[in-house]
This record gives sequence, structure tokens and C-alpha cells, in this order.
Amino acid sequence: MKDLFSDNLFSAIPTEAYQPLAARMRPTRLDDYIGQSHLVGPGKPLRRMVETGHCHSFILWGPPGVGKTTFAKLLSHALDAQFIEISAVMSGVKEIRAAVDQAKQLRMMNGTQTVLFVDEVHRFNKSQQDAFLPFIEDGTFLFIGATTENPAFELNSALLSRARVYRLKTPTADDIKQALVRALQSDEKGIANGSQGNSLQIDEYFLSVLAQAADGDIRRGLNFLEILSDLVEPGSQVTQAQLEDVLGGSVRRFDRKGDVFYDQISAFHKSVRGSSPDGALYWMARMLDGGCDPLYIARRLLAIASEDIGNADPRALQIGLNAWDVFERVGPGEGNRAIAQAAVYMACAPKSNAVYKAFNQAMSDVAAQPSYEVPVHLRNAPTSLAKSMGHGDEYRYAHNEEHAYAAGENYLPEELADRRFYQPTDRGLEKKINDKLAWLADLDDQSPQQRYES
Repeated sequence: MKDLFSDNLFSAIPTEAYQPLAARMRPTRLDDYIGQSHLVGPGKPLRRMVETGHCHSFILWGPPGVGKTTFAKLLSHALDAQFIEISAVMSGVKEIRAAVDQAKQLRMMNGTQTVLFVDEVHRFNKSQQDAFLPFIEDGTFLFIGATTENPAFELNSALLSRARVYRLKTPTADDIKQALVRALQSDEKGIANGSQGNSLQIDEYFLSVLAQAADGDIRRGLNFLEILSDLVEPGSQVTQAQLEDVLGGSVRRFDRKGDVFYDQISAFHKSVRGSSPDGALYWMARMLDGGCDPLYIARRLLAIASEDIGNADPRALQIGLNAWDVFERVGPGEGNRAIAQAAVYMACAPKSNAVYKAFNQAMSDVAAQPSYEVPVHLRNAPTSLAKSMGHGDEYRYAHNEEHAYAAGENYLPEELADRRFYQPTDRGLEKKINDKLAWLADLDDQSPQQRYES
């Protein structure tokens, strides 16, 4: 096995060939690998795998720029294995077959182990994913997949059963700052001299701003730094204007179809449900800053109004609709504020999921039980035939009864006469609803007229 802590993985790369700073600064030793201490720290699973050489196929799951490709190359180097990389974005069955054939030849000719790294593996369809299975099982190659999406949703169960999943965390601003400092100080691969770029003078605060703007992506942070090095005269100090030029067009990480989107909308929903207006405003701002459609947030608020607030404050539903209407009429400037107003109102409103639970229970019961007949007294009687069959007989018109309530009447099939779906809470308007239903139930108990026998 090669000494991972001393050998240079990229020593064969010609020094005259241009490479982006992010590629040049890719770690060649595990000790230089930034972040992911929960996986590569002393005694942690991926570090033990590198140090012992006892490996299994696995999936690296995490956002862009966290080091998925880097770790795969480090492991390949440690195993003295052939590294084959394919991307699901640009590859198909033909490329998979070619990689398999190459791995088989290497294994048969000189016993060389192969690491097959599949980037964006979630983009392969089920049949393409299945193509790897027999070769993972017979050891033709060590399979490493990389994905930014939740493997439980995007990868088929057969592949997941053969490859362990490791979750990589988003690097902190301090992690990214560490990578930037390393690039600034490196003579060989960084920008400390003119061999690969310009020396750069940047103060501590601007470096922190640059790391924060990278938004959890080490590659993006290094790209920012390289652009700065092109703008600034060799040996000159970075100015605020130059920093703003570089960062002015930066885009927040907000995948409208991936985990980041669902995590943030989940945090927003839970903040409103948890009665935290500050949390609701923060996550709404994060989503808008990342490019989320404001009307998606408005739609989610309408769901919250019925799911989490319900009859505790029925005004929430109307306020949500009003915010949507304001946005449609005046546009995002003022419209976003209207949606924010609705979010704050709903966060502060009394909460009840009683209607939500009652409706779900009713749907569940209907699906699980027989289709009971409509009781005769509740049936429509539009024709003389229907009337002759007793439809509507003995129906009690509530407005003709005391309190406009037919005490003792029942509007469920007899088999479900005592079923109760809606259980109001003691919060907001539902407290009054609960009191009224209790009063009506008492009238039912005292009434001499009972629809069904007990």
C-alpha cells in the first residue's frame, strides 16, 4: 500500500498544464482533507478504511463542493488501485460496460484493484444502476457513488443494499477559510507566487466575507479567490470594490428539486407550526434569497392554515389568500411583504390540527370499512317513487326545533352512530367550538327523541 501521508497523488500532472485553483488545491493526503471529521477523524469509519485498506462499496451523499471526489481519489491512491471516473450526466450503458471491461482486464492481467467512481449517480435510471450490481458482488471493482440527492429516494434498493451510505456535512465558513488560507500560502499549487497566479494580499475580514459567500462550497470559495487573483495587481491589497465585483453575481445554493429545497421549506413550515415568527421570517428570507418562487411559500402557508391552525383561527386561511392576491396584484416587492405578514400572523396564531386529524381519520375509516347505506331519513326524495319508499321520512328540520337543533338526531349510518372524528382543542376559537359541541351533546343525551336505540 502506498504511504498516503507522504506520496503526491498528482505528481504525474504536467506543471505547465493549466488547472483551476480548486483542482490544484485538491488534497493529496488525508491530513489535508478539510471538514467531515465525523467520517475522517481519528478512529472514524472512512479514515479506518483508508488506513487499513479494508474497503466496501459505498455512497457519498452531500452537497456540491464538500470533497466527495477528493475522498474517492485519496482512497484509490491509498489502495494503489486504478481510479476510473464516470459521470452519470454524460455517461450511459456504453461507458459502464467500458469501465467494467477495463476493470476486468486489470484484475486478470496483474491483479490490480479498481475503484470505480460514479459522480451524480442518482441521474442513472434503475436499469443503469442495476448494471453495476453483479460487478460489485464479484469484486470486479470497488464502487463509490457520489450524489447530492437523498439516496433513499433516488437510488434503487438493490444498489443501496450493496453499498453503505455516508452523509457528508456542509463545510463551515471556518472550514472554507482554512482552505482559502492554504491556497494563499501555497507556493507550489496556490497563488502565493507567480508560477500559477498572482500573490494576493487580503485582510482577515475580507477573507471571512469570501468564506461566508461561498455558502458551504469549498470549490466555490477557491473559485472566488482565483477570480480575485486575476483582478488584483501582483502583491496588491484587495479592496472592497474588487471583492464586491467578484461576489456581486454569486448565487446561493438552493436546489429547487433537491434536499436543500425540502429541508428549508420543512424548516419554514415547522417554524410557523412551532409559533416562531422569527424562524418563519428567517427561513422565508433564505428561500427567497436562493431564488424560491414566493408563490410556493404562499401555497405552503395555505396548507399550514388548514393543517396546523384550522378552526383555532379560521382567519388564517383568508389572510393567506389575501397575501397571495396582493402578490398577484402588486408584484414581488410589496407582495413578498404581504406573504411575510401572513407567515408572521400564522406563526402567532393559536394552533390546532383537529380538523386535519379528523379528516384523515374519516378518510381512513371510509377506506377500511364497508360502504354503509345512507340512512333512510337522510335520503333525498325528489320523486314520488322515492317518497313512497320512505326517503326523507322522519327527518327533523333543525330550524323548526328549539335552539335550531334537533336534539337526539344522528347523521351517521347506524353502524357508526357513536363515532367521533372531530375533537376540538381548547385553543383559540376552537375552545368556543368545543364548549358548544359539549352543550349540544348534553341536549342529545337529555332528548326523549333518539334516532337510534342505544
